[in-house]
Amino acid sequence: MNLSKMTLREMKSWLEESSIDEKTLESFLQMDGRKGVRELIQKRLRLIRRKEDEENRLERLMLFERELWNRGLQLIAGVDEVGRGPLAGPVVAAAVILPVNKKIYEVRDSKQLSPKKREQLYFCIKKEAVCYSLGIVDVLYIDQFNISQAGLEAMRRALNGLEKKPEHILIDAFAVPNITISQTPLVKGDTLSLTIACASILAKVTRDKLMEDYDRQYPQYGFAQHKGYGTGEHYAAIKKYGISPIHRRSFRLEAERG
Repeated sequence: MNLSKMTLREMKSWLEESSIDEKTLESFLQMDGRKGVRELIQKRLRLIRRKEDEENRLERLMLFERELWNRGLQLIAGVDEVGRGPLAGPVVAAAVILPVNKKIYEVRDSKQLSPKKREQLYFCIKKEAVCYSLGIVDVLYIDQFNISQAGLEAMRRALNGLEKKPEHILIDAFAVPNITISQTPLVKGDTLSLTIACASILAKVTRDKLMEDYDRQYPQYGFAQHKGYGTGEHYAAIKKYGISPIHRRSFRLEAERG
């Protein structure tokens, strides 16, 4: 192919439509000295390399799933919960089962994503999942049983709500008691497992939406901004307005010290 006869517009269209590989692009880069053409080729090369990096990252993130799939297990549930640390609001957990070998690009630990990207991936995960379920534990349960038990209960509810029974569970940090299905607890599992990372995104976005709803009920506390966490603004609001019905009274002394 004689690139030198292509106009810049023709070159741009060809690069966008072709499935040309990195090695060929590098050779073209050496053949054409036109600045505009070189910039187009370099841009395409960066895109290819980013895609390769993302493919490699996802492969690492799927190591635990792939090991289980290779053993013949197909229904692998990833489970995670969010909301242990805030002074107000529920604990929310999610359980997700993905199709075998399914990759969802850009998924990672929800804490590493912007709110906009989490929102985009939230809808993508729900669309692509075999099934998913949420478990929500309110402040009354938290205050009665403590936050650790509430987190486990939220995950148990999420698992029990799945339409299909998992053959194995990948879970962030701690195994869930009173679940008969085999489990693999993974410390920092949302950075090690694709399905756990998907669960962390569903749980995070769901909880954030709940806190935004609470913000409309109790606008003086700023729940839409801090999602119930102990920011200076939140502590100041507690001092001024007292405890709301969704504040964790078992956390009250901690809040008052703020």
